[in-house]
Amino acid sequence: MKLIPIYTWNKSVLQFNKRSDRLSHQPWFQGVLLFACVVIAMLLANLPATGALYHGILETHIQLHLSSPDSRIDILFPRDMTIEKFINDILMVVFFFTVGLEIKREITYGELSSVKKALLPVIAAFGGVIFPALIYTLVNHGTAGSSGWGIPTATDIAFAVCILSVLGDKVPVSLKVFLTALAIADDLIAILVVAIFYGGSINIPLLLIAVLVILLTLGLRRLGEKRMFPYLLMAFLVWVLFYYSGIHATMSGVVMAFLIPAKPIYNKSQYYHKRNRYIKLLDQYAGIDGDSEFPNGPQKHCLRKLHAVAQGSMDMSYRVEHALNPWVNFVIMPIFALANAGVVISGPEISSVSIGIFLGLVLGKPLGITLASLLAIKTGAGEMPEKATWPMFFAVACLGGIGFTMSIFVDTLSFSDQAPEIAARMRDMGKIAVLVGSICAGVLGSVLINIVHKVQSSRK
Repeated sequence: MKLIPIYTWNKSVLQFNKRSDRLSHQPWFQGVLLFACVVIAMLLANLPATGALYHGILETHIQLHLSSPDSRIDILFPRDMTIEKFINDILMVVFFFTVGLEIKREITYGELSSVKKALLPVIAAFGGVIFPALIYTLVNHGTAGSSGWGIPTATDIAFAVCILSVLGDKVPVSLKVFLTALAIADDLIAILVVAIFYGGSINIPLLLIAVLVILLTLGLRRLGEKRMFPYLLMAFLVWVLFYYSGIHATMSGVVMAFLIPAKPIYNKSQYYHKRNRYIKLLDQYAGIDGDSEFPNGPQKHCLRKLHAVAQGSMDMSYRVEHALNPWVNFVIMPIFALANAGVVISGPEISSVSIGIFLGLVLGKPLGITLASLLAIKTGAGEMPEKATWPMFFAVACLGGIGFTMSIFVDTLSFSDQAPEIAARMRDMGKIAVLVGSICAGVLGSVLINIVHKVQSSRK
């Protein structure tokens, strides 16, 4: 057997990491990855050889049991936790935490940072929530599925950006920015919908303790605490308290995201002062060890200090978001898709729940976004995106009907007022409707964008 030299192995690994890193930064890659996970989940759930194993793994219970030898301490944590529940209630906390950081960033200095910038996408987002909810309610009024009105109200930014990147310059940059800002505002509304309408019965004492912990975190931030560990500890405490208080635990991620400091350790002048000092020391230490290679021991110390100064010049919110994004986009979200998209298709069953979700995504979303935007622009509350036309605006609004991640998440929380077997079946029908509706919305938006672009190009 021929052994591969270690330097050749290291070189191959570095080349692979470089290529995979380049691929992961492509705007279409996350959408393609999620779609592949959906297909795999559907196959695993429906193939005779893998169906039982797939559902058996998801239903496997996991528990942390702490007890003392004399049985005075006996703690079981968490309660009734399966692998599927672990993914939806724990891993998704990290997803919602990054969503909260993204919303906070956009509100602080991004596309939602001023009234003029935020008004049109926020108004459009409300229209894109209200219309699908109304359509779903009209279809399901008085039925067992009426509580699922929140399912078709969300927009999945990953798939929307994936399609826009594939379409290239056929869509004006201003409309791409508009759809991204709309999706962020949409996420914020969806978070409020989950927190208000899809929580359980509230344990007031635990909720009050959670509020005290949040206030304590605010106090730490006011005092100028910039170390990460205290905030991570507080975030864990808030998650546990939310989990047992009846508010969905993922909301703790959003709350704590808004409490993470957005102010760096070093300001501009401090950064330049420290940077110049260590760069000067680098030059001074150049010949300290004779003709040794760069960097020598003292220079390594300077480089570490330069790295720390660079890190300290970026706010904690940005650093945490940047560190978590790869894990969320390429680990947590694919796992969520694998765990939740595997629906058993037993036959061509169509219910009012399916119809309501499908019509809400494919019809309600683009109509709500377009009509709310039209009203905002006509009344002067918003401005039409630069170089955009109403036909292209409507075509892009169709992409808002790609619900996927948030819609499936809301689906997992819906129909809790029904018997477990009925609720499970309704959730499965809801997931299928979300998948079909999202695909149709994506195809419809893509086709319309190509048609509008072709017509507009022929007129020039």
